[in-house]
Amino acid sequence: MNDSIEEVIRTVKEGRFAMIYDVDGREEEVDLVIPSFNVGPDEVRRLRRDAGGLICVTVPPETWKELELPYLHEVYKHASSEYEILSHMKADDIPYDEISTFTLSVNHRDTFTGISDDDRALTISKFAEIGESLEGMDDDDARRLFGKEFRTPGHVFLLNATDGLVDNRMGHTELTTALLVLADMYPSMTICEMLSSDGDSMTEAEAAEYGKANDIPLLEGKDIKKAWEKRHG
Repeated sequence: MNDSIEEVIRTVKEGRFAMIYDVDGREEEVDLVIPSFNVGPDEVRRLRRDAGGLICVTVPPETWKELELPYLHEVYKHASSEYEILSHMKADDIPYDEISTFTLSVNHRDTFTGISDDDRALTISKFAEIGESLEGMDDDDARRLFGKEFRTPGHVFLLNATDGLVDNRMGHTELTTALLVLADMYPSMTICEMLSSDGDSMTEAEAAEYGKANDIPLLEGKDIKKAWEKRHG
């Protein structure tokens, strides 16, 4: 039996890990997640060792709109006139969704290569810090500040959360961002797909066993959606 959304909200408000299963019929994957504000080197190490997928950071709509962070598929579309190979590689056949939410990848400018646990932790935590500070800032000033702090490409992959979040998309990007909105926190979550020992996606049952062993709650996306609809009508 999975944990309650109240327990998971308490967990993320305490800056601890949780696990989120999306929905049946979609990716059917479990992500290990933690608020971006609370990511340090130990948390990056756990994500890469215990989860094993790609470590990504969600960007709430209000932030990526202010910064004009483009979806990568739009960047490639515009660049295809210069680089023909891009016109042949459109992501128009994703089996579980219509779009990819990937935007730019970044490193904080104080990192070295950007890939170490220390470097990625700095990039992620600084992203949350800067992202929250942009609220109410002039858009041009916000973009200049962001460029002063970060360079691209980098080793932290940003994901633009779809406008409307779970009202319009039920990916981990939107589910985890919505969870932090429900927790009244700056809604940037660091997420990583959980892989099993055989290299395939970890099943929900396997994730539940991992959670019991490590005191990490597991929540289904449908419960986030239900709580979201209760709050927003």
